[in-house]
Amino acid sequence: MLPIADRWFELKRISDEITLLWEPHVVPLMRCNIWHVRGRDRDLMIDTGMGIASLRDAARHLLQKNVTAVATHTHSDHVGGHHEFEHTLVHELEADNLRSPRERGTLLASVLGDAAIRRYHEFGYPFDGDLITAVPNAGYQMTDYCVRAASVTEIVKEGNIVDLGNRHFEVLHLPGHSPGSIGLWQPSTGTLFSGDAIYDGPLLDEIGGADILTYVRTMKRLRDLPVQIVHAGHDASFGRDRLVALIDAYLAKRE
Repeated sequence: MLPIADRWFELKRISDEITLLWEPHVVPLMRCNIWHVRGRDRDLMIDTGMGIASLRDAARHLLQKNVTAVATHTHSDHVGGHHEFEHTLVHELEADNLRSPRERGTLLASVLGDAAIRRYHEFGYPFDGDLITAVPNAGYQMTDYCVRAASVTEIVKEGNIVDLGNRHFEVLHLPGHSPGSIGLWQPSTGTLFSGDAIYDGPLLDEIGGADILTYVRTMKRLRDLPVQIVHAGHDASFGRDRLVALIDAYLAKRE
Protein backbone atom coordinates (compact mmCIF):
# COMPACT_ATOMS: atom_id res chain seq x y z
CA MET A 1 0.00 0.00 0.00
CA LEU A 2 1.45 3.33 -1.06
CA PRO A 3 1.41 6.30 1.33
CA ILE A 4 -0.88 9.28 0.74
CA ALA A 5 0.98 12.41 -0.35
CA ASP A 6 0.55 15.56 1.73
CA ARG A 7 0.45 17.43 -1.58
CA TRP A 8 1.02 16.24 -5.12
CA PHE A 9 2.92 19.18 -6.63
CA GLU A 10 5.91 21.13 -5.42
CA LEU A 11 6.81 24.52 -6.83
CA LYS A 12 9.72 26.93 -6.92
CA ARG A 13 9.68 30.56 -8.03
CA ILE A 14 12.52 31.04 -10.52
CA SER A 15 11.83 34.72 -11.23
CA ASP A 16 8.89 37.13 -11.21
CA GLU A 17 7.78 35.63 -14.53
CA ILE A 18 8.72 31.94 -14.22
CA THR A 19 7.64 29.29 -11.72
CA LEU A 20 8.66 25.63 -11.81
CA LEU A 21 6.22 22.93 -10.70
CA TRP A 22 6.91 19.20 -10.48
CA GLU A 23 5.49 15.94 -9.12
CA PRO A 24 7.89 14.63 -6.44
CA HIS A 25 6.11 11.29 -6.05
CA VAL A 26 6.59 10.37 -9.71
CA VAL A 27 9.78 8.43 -10.53
CA PRO A 28 12.47 10.50 -12.33
CA LEU A 29 11.80 8.79 -15.68
CA MET A 30 8.34 10.37 -15.79
CA ARG A 31 8.82 13.45 -13.58
CA CYS A 32 8.65 16.31 -16.04
CA ASN A 33 9.24 19.99 -15.38
CA ILE A 34 6.07 22.08 -15.59
CA TRP A 35 6.85 25.73 -16.34
CA HIS A 36 4.41 28.54 -15.58
CA VAL A 37 5.40 31.66 -17.54
CA ARG A 38 3.62 34.88 -16.67
CA GLY A 39 2.80 37.35 -19.44
CA ARG A 40 0.96 40.64 -19.63
CA ASP A 41 -1.92 39.37 -21.75
CA ARG A 42 -1.80 35.62 -21.17
CA ASP A 43 0.22 33.02 -19.32
CA LEU A 44 1.80 29.77 -20.46
CA MET A 45 1.83 26.42 -18.72
CA ILE A 46 4.61 24.65 -20.59
CA ASP A 47 3.80 20.93 -20.20
CA THR A 48 1.38 19.65 -17.57
CA GLY A 49 2.81 16.49 -16.02
CA MET A 50 1.16 13.11 -15.64
CA GLY A 51 -2.42 14.17 -14.92
CA ILE A 52 -2.60 12.15 -11.70
CA ALA A 53 -3.90 15.10 -9.67
CA SER A 54 -5.31 18.47 -10.73
CA LEU A 55 -2.58 20.83 -11.91
CA ARG A 56 -5.09 23.60 -12.35
CA ASP A 57 -6.09 23.40 -8.68
CA ALA A 58 -2.47 23.27 -7.53
CA ALA A 59 -1.53 26.30 -9.65
CA ARG A 60 -4.72 28.29 -9.07
CA HIS A 61 -2.86 31.05 -7.22
CA LEU A 62 -0.59 31.51 -10.27
CA LEU A 63 -3.32 31.63 -12.89
CA GLN A 64 -4.46 35.24 -12.84
CA LYS A 65 -5.41 35.45 -16.53
CA ASN A 66 -6.02 33.31 -19.60
CA VAL A 67 -3.50 30.49 -19.83
CA THR A 68 -2.28 28.38 -22.73
CA ALA A 69 -1.14 24.83 -21.99
CA VAL A 70 1.83 24.18 -24.28
CA ALA A 71 2.72 20.63 -25.28
CA THR A 72 6.43 20.51 -26.04
CA HIS A 73 5.51 16.99 -27.24
CA THR A 74 2.74 14.55 -26.43
CA HIS A 75 4.37 11.86 -24.28
CA SER A 76 2.17 11.02 -21.32
CA ASP A 77 4.45 12.64 -18.72
CA HIS A 78 4.09 16.01 -20.46
CA VAL A 79 0.40 16.23 -21.40
CA GLY A 80 -1.49 14.45 -18.62
CA GLY A 81 -3.03 17.71 -17.37
CA HIS A 82 -3.78 19.33 -20.73
CA HIS A 83 -7.44 18.31 -20.58
CA GLU A 84 -7.89 20.82 -17.73
CA PHE A 85 -7.14 23.80 -19.97
CA GLU A 86 -9.44 25.42 -22.52
CA HIS A 87 -6.59 26.66 -24.70
CA THR A 88 -3.75 24.37 -25.76
CA LEU A 89 -0.81 24.66 -28.13
CA VAL A 90 0.89 21.76 -29.94
CA HIS A 91 2.97 21.12 -33.06
CA GLU A 92 1.06 20.08 -36.15
CA LEU A 93 2.70 16.63 -36.21
CA GLU A 94 1.40 15.73 -32.74
CA ALA A 95 -1.94 17.55 -32.63
CA ASP A 96 -3.91 14.38 -33.33
CA ASN A 97 -2.21 12.58 -30.45
CA LEU A 98 -3.15 15.36 -28.01
CA ARG A 99 -6.71 15.30 -29.29
CA SER A 100 -6.95 11.50 -29.21
CA PRO A 101 -4.05 9.82 -27.36
CA ARG A 102 -2.82 6.69 -29.09
CA GLU A 103 -1.61 5.13 -25.84
CA ARG A 104 -3.59 4.96 -22.61
CA GLY A 105 -0.52 5.17 -20.39
CA THR A 106 0.02 3.35 -17.12
CA LEU A 107 1.47 3.75 -13.64
CA LEU A 108 1.97 0.02 -13.11
CA ALA A 109 5.23 -1.87 -13.48
CA SER A 110 3.20 -5.00 -14.23
CA VAL A 111 1.74 -3.30 -17.32
CA LEU A 112 5.07 -1.84 -18.45
CA GLY A 113 6.62 -5.28 -18.27
CA ASP A 114 10.06 -6.48 -17.25
CA ALA A 115 11.60 -6.00 -20.70
CA ALA A 116 10.64 -2.31 -20.86
CA ILE A 117 11.83 -1.70 -17.30
CA ARG A 118 15.20 -3.33 -18.10
CA ARG A 119 15.56 -1.06 -21.14
CA TYR A 120 14.90 2.04 -19.05
CA HIS A 121 17.54 0.82 -16.60
CA GLU A 122 19.98 0.53 -19.51
CA PHE A 123 19.03 4.02 -20.71
CA GLY A 124 19.94 5.42 -17.28
CA TYR A 125 16.58 5.48 -15.51
CA PRO A 126 16.54 2.68 -12.93
CA PHE A 127 13.41 2.25 -10.87
CA ASP A 128 11.88 -0.59 -8.90
CA GLY A 129 8.15 -1.05 -8.80
CA ASP A 130 5.48 1.28 -10.09
CA LEU A 131 5.89 4.76 -11.56
CA ILE A 132 4.67 6.58 -8.45
CA THR A 133 5.80 6.30 -4.84
CA ALA A 134 2.65 7.73 -3.24
CA VAL A 135 -1.00 8.36 -4.16
CA PRO A 136 -2.73 11.75 -4.21
CA ASN A 137 -5.69 10.70 -2.04
CA ALA A 138 -7.06 7.74 -0.10
CA GLY A 139 -9.42 6.61 -2.84
CA TYR A 140 -6.98 6.77 -5.74
CA GLN A 141 -6.77 3.64 -7.89
CA MET A 142 -3.67 3.32 -10.04
CA THR A 143 -5.54 0.99 -12.40
CA ASP A 144 -7.86 3.89 -13.32
CA TYR A 145 -5.04 6.08 -14.64
CA CYS A 146 -5.12 7.07 -18.28
CA VAL A 147 -4.00 9.93 -20.49
CA ARG A 148 -7.15 11.93 -21.19
CA ALA A 149 -8.00 13.54 -24.50
CA ALA A 150 -7.52 17.32 -24.62
CA SER A 151 -8.91 20.00 -26.87
CA VAL A 152 -6.56 21.36 -29.52
CA THR A 153 -6.99 25.09 -30.06
CA GLU A 154 -3.63 26.29 -31.43
CA ILE A 155 -1.57 24.22 -33.86
CA VAL A 156 1.94 25.54 -34.52
CA LYS A 157 4.95 24.86 -36.68
CA GLU A 158 8.50 26.17 -37.04
CA GLY A 159 8.72 29.96 -36.86
CA ASN A 160 5.33 30.71 -35.34
CA ILE A 161 5.33 33.36 -32.59
CA VAL A 162 3.74 32.89 -29.17
CA ASP A 163 2.80 36.38 -28.01
CA LEU A 164 2.23 37.04 -24.31
CA GLY A 165 1.93 40.80 -24.78
CA ASN A 166 5.16 41.85 -23.09
CA ARG A 167 7.28 38.93 -24.27
CA HIS A 168 7.39 36.80 -27.37
CA PHE A 169 8.63 33.29 -28.01
CA GLU A 170 9.52 31.74 -31.34
CA VAL A 171 8.47 28.15 -31.93
CA LEU A 172 11.43 25.93 -32.81
CA HIS A 173 10.69 22.53 -34.31
CA LEU A 174 13.19 20.25 -32.54
CA PRO A 175 12.44 16.66 -33.64
CA GLY A 176 14.44 13.61 -32.63
CA HIS A 177 12.97 12.65 -29.28
CA SER A 178 9.57 12.75 -30.95
CA PRO A 179 8.40 13.91 -34.41
CA GLY A 180 6.63 17.04 -33.17
CA SER A 181 8.91 18.13 -30.34
CA ILE A 182 9.13 21.91 -30.01
CA GLY A 183 11.03 24.48 -28.00
CA LEU A 184 10.08 28.06 -27.17
CA TRP A 185 12.90 30.50 -27.84
CA GLN A 186 13.17 34.10 -26.64
CA PRO A 187 16.10 35.70 -28.50
CA SER A 188 16.02 38.92 -26.46
CA THR A 189 16.98 37.05 -23.26
CA GLY A 190 18.63 33.94 -24.70
CA THR A 191 16.02 31.80 -22.94
CA LEU A 192 15.03 28.40 -24.30
CA PHE A 193 12.27 26.18 -23.01
CA SER A 194 13.52 22.99 -24.63
CA GLY A 195 11.06 20.26 -23.66
CA ASP A 196 12.79 16.91 -24.09
CA ALA A 197 14.92 18.01 -27.05
CA ILE A 198 17.69 18.48 -24.52
CA TYR A 199 17.93 18.22 -20.74
CA ASP A 200 20.68 17.47 -18.24
CA GLY A 201 20.06 13.75 -17.96
CA PRO A 202 20.01 10.55 -20.07
CA LEU A 203 18.43 11.50 -23.40
CA LEU A 204 15.95 8.99 -24.82
CA ASP A 205 16.52 8.55 -28.54
CA GLU A 206 15.72 4.83 -28.91
CA ILE A 207 12.08 4.88 -27.86
CA GLY A 208 9.04 4.75 -30.12
CA GLY A 209 8.85 7.80 -32.38
CA ALA A 210 12.47 8.83 -31.78
CA ASP A 211 15.02 9.11 -34.57
CA ILE A 212 18.75 9.39 -33.93
CA LEU A 213 19.75 10.98 -37.24
CA THR A 214 17.08 13.64 -36.78
CA TYR A 215 18.18 14.15 -33.19
CA VAL A 216 21.75 14.77 -34.38
CA ARG A 217 20.52 17.55 -36.68
CA THR A 218 18.52 19.10 -33.84
CA MET A 219 21.56 19.03 -31.57
CA LYS A 220 23.71 20.79 -34.15
CA ARG A 221 21.05 23.44 -34.54
CA LEU A 222 20.86 24.02 -30.79
CA ARG A 223 24.64 24.30 -30.55
CA ASP A 224 24.56 27.23 -33.00
CA LEU A 225 21.74 29.01 -31.16
CA PRO A 226 22.94 31.84 -28.82
CA VAL A 227 21.29 30.27 -25.78
CA GLN A 228 22.07 31.66 -22.33
CA ILE A 229 19.68 29.59 -20.17
CA VAL A 230 17.80 26.36 -20.83
CA HIS A 231 14.64 25.48 -18.90
CA ALA A 232 14.25 21.86 -19.92
CA GLY A 233 11.62 19.15 -19.77
CA HIS A 234 13.44 17.26 -16.99
CA ASP A 235 16.16 17.93 -14.43
CA ALA A 236 17.75 21.25 -13.50
CA SER A 237 18.07 24.34 -15.70
CA PHE A 238 21.52 25.10 -17.11
CA GLY A 239 23.52 27.66 -19.01
CA ARG A 240 25.38 27.81 -22.29
CA ASP A 241 28.54 26.00 -21.22
CA ARG A 242 26.56 23.01 -20.01
CA LEU A 243 24.41 23.08 -23.15
CA VAL A 244 27.49 22.84 -25.35
CA ALA A 245 28.97 20.08 -23.20
CA LEU A 246 25.77 18.02 -23.37
CA ILE A 247 25.49 18.46 -27.13
CA ASP A 248 29.14 17.61 -27.75
CA ALA A 249 28.84 14.46 -25.64
CA TYR A 250 25.74 13.41 -27.56
CA LEU A 251 27.34 14.05 -30.95
CA ALA A 252 30.49 12.16 -29.96
CA LYS A 253 28.31 9.18 -29.07
CA ARG A 254 26.01 9.25 -32.11
CA GLU A 255 27.97 10.61 -35.07
